[in-house]
Amino acid sequence: MPLEVGLWRIDGGKPVKVPATGVPLESQLETMIEADPTILGTPLLLIGRQVPTDFGKFIDLLAIDDEGALHVLELKRDRTPREVVAQLLDYGSWVRSLSHEQVIDIFANYKPGVAFEQEWTDTFAADVPEELNDGHRLTVVAGDVDPATERIIAYLSDFSVPINVVFFRYFDDGERAYLARTWLMDEARTPARKAGAGRGGTKEAWNEQDWYVSFGEESGNRSWEDASRYGFVSAGGAEWFSRTLRKLPIGARVFACIPGTGYVGVGTVAGEARPFEDAVVDLEGELVKLADQPLAAAYQHPPRPNGEEHREYVVPVTWERTRPRSDAYWVKGMFANQNSACKLRNRFTLEQLATAFHLGE
Repeated sequence: MPLEVGLWRIDGGKPVKVPATGVPLESQLETMIEADPTILGTPLLLIGRQVPTDFGKFIDLLAIDDEGALHVLELKRDRTPREVVAQLLDYGSWVRSLSHEQVIDIFANYKPGVAFEQEWTDTFAADVPEELNDGHRLTVVAGDVDPATERIIAYLSDFSVPINVVFFRYFDDGERAYLARTWLMDEARTPARKAGAGRGGTKEAWNEQDWYVSFGEESGNRSWEDASRYGFVSAGGAEWFSRTLRKLPIGARVFACIPGTGYVGVGTVAGEARPFEDAVVDLEGELVKLADQPLAAAYQHPPRPNGEEHREYVVPVTWERTRPRSDAYWVKGMFANQNSACKLRNRFTLEQLATAFHLGE
């Protein structure tokens, strides 16, 4: 049984109980959740209302949490226990197969003209995770439910089905009205269920061409002025920093980003990664040793005590377009990553970069 919520008004030092009722209209409750999903007690980004499924039904509310798990919210609407629970489980079977692109498309239909990535950043103050919909959670939203519904949902939860009921109590106190919330079961019992085999992909599709490169200048051991002038990207200091950069394939298109600043260049990988001491770059049509050129940074790191690879590795790049650090391009919601290099899948970021760097012109 859920905890019962009571509300008292203090009049003249004496408590006067405010009567509780169900929310007058469930459609009104749906609108309240849409206006402020935090009344559910979990930070959520609403991505759809009355979302059409592939089998002709409509999900009341669909949301996503800061870990990328989807939340299916279904209002009881005076249905029988069998109807409301069966409907919610059916929705869960559909939601589990949604791909990264489908999740973003649902949001686009819900809020045309609004970028999902920017809305995510506004809601969670964080970057969009590389994977979306790696789990889901099912919630019945109700003013009350009968004992049969409680038994069914508690039983399913015991077998790790991520289902729960959130109750709302409506208190009318003359000129003011109040809303209170409680759950059928402790929310810790119903974490978002991770999907298993047979489900759809959770990452955005990759075009097999574009890569993100993080060009960190914070250590003072590398300089974008050097990289844009001589045509290269680099990383090093430890195996973790250089490992992904060394995997960049020749012919790949790379977008260089200075962390905390923005994107500064786009170009094509022109050769394999080499340690700084051995790296060569194309200077006015002639291959020259990078270490012999006048440089703003040292590209040197102290040896690691455990013998781990510590050298700076350089990847030659033929730049198509570059921007000075002072004119780096960044808008809220764009992709960033701690890896020195990784596949750039983010559709929103690629669209922004195509405009910023005049690609295709």
